[in-house]
Amino acid sequence: MYRSLARPLLFRLDAEDAHHLTLSVLEAASKVPIWPALARAITSPDVALGQTVFGQAFASPIGLAAGLDKNAVAVPAFAALGFGFLEVGTVTPRPQPGNERPRLFRLLEDEALINRMGFNNGGTEALHARLSALPPQPAPVWVNIGRNKDTPNEEAAGDYLKCVHALQDVADAFVINVSSPNTPGLRALQAADGLGELIRAVLDATETNRVRTLRRPPVLVKLAPDLHPANFEASVGAVLDAGAHGLIISNTTLSRDGLFSEKASETGGLSGRPLTQKSTALIREAYRLTGGTLPIVGVGGIFSPADAHAKLRAGASLLEVYSALVYEGPGLVRRLNRGLSDLLARDGVTNVAEIIGVDAR
Repeated sequence: MYRSLARPLLFRLDAEDAHHLTLSVLEAASKVPIWPALARAITSPDVALGQTVFGQAFASPIGLAAGLDKNAVAVPAFAALGFGFLEVGTVTPRPQPGNERPRLFRLLEDEALINRMGFNNGGTEALHARLSALPPQPAPVWVNIGRNKDTPNEEAAGDYLKCVHALQDVADAFVINVSSPNTPGLRALQAADGLGELIRAVLDATETNRVRTLRRPPVLVKLAPDLHPANFEASVGAVLDAGAHGLIISNTTLSRDGLFSEKASETGGLSGRPLTQKSTALIREAYRLTGGTLPIVGVGGIFSPADAHAKLRAGASLLEVYSALVYEGPGLVRRLNRGLSDLLARDGVTNVAEIIGVDAR
């Protein structure tokens, strides 16, 4: 129904206008008390997909990637679709409008998106107000944190710490975003030496805040897919050595290899189907580099249960989707959950945790 009715109508609109319209509908649905509960009853994942990671329970390994619900306006609706967890943000300490429009583009022939949004968000104060007003959710809510555009890299750690101090009591995990290509200079923070210092500062802040918030969320780091192999190895090593709790692989890419759309020349980060194989290969490499000791969240081009299955086998404990939702619609989450359950049953596997990293060992 989405592909035949809703998508043609949405795709007549500017990509960002369609995004805001969809969020508005989901925000309205989130405010109808009975709807999320009814939807969850329909989309409830198979118990074989449940696992515990970071000491948190995940009913499904399928999560919502950051960037779709930056300001957490539709958390109950997204949770009701069958997601095992949700990542909101990127949030910066101060509100900022992001880059000039147009800044979001569909590449129809490639089933991809290019965005140069630039961390447009309402800031930590607004995000805290929304998350603190939510009733308990069936899925963990992670917060992706970044620096403001006008904060120089030498002062970037201060922005990440401000996000932690402001949001630790409402975040189930923090994701350090140093890999977006749309904030000038941000990717330089992935360099191993500086990255380790930043991670340790964030970890220290979560420990310091524990007395005040009575919780210490895990801290993950999101890396770009465009690092040179030696730099990727060094950054993964820095994440591991600094004591971060997990990796997210990967963010959007600046590569334009193999694209067909006339919009391929737009500047910004590319996401969607062109990243499927590349992100899976990077997950496999990160799993090998860490010896499987650090949970990995795989993201990039997950359109089918087979795509999800491959990333889990490559070493991902959890997965995230974004671009595929634009092309496949909200029913994607249920199809991924059902398809994964079928693949596990086909192979005689009783729990999804049994297949993590089997192709990387």
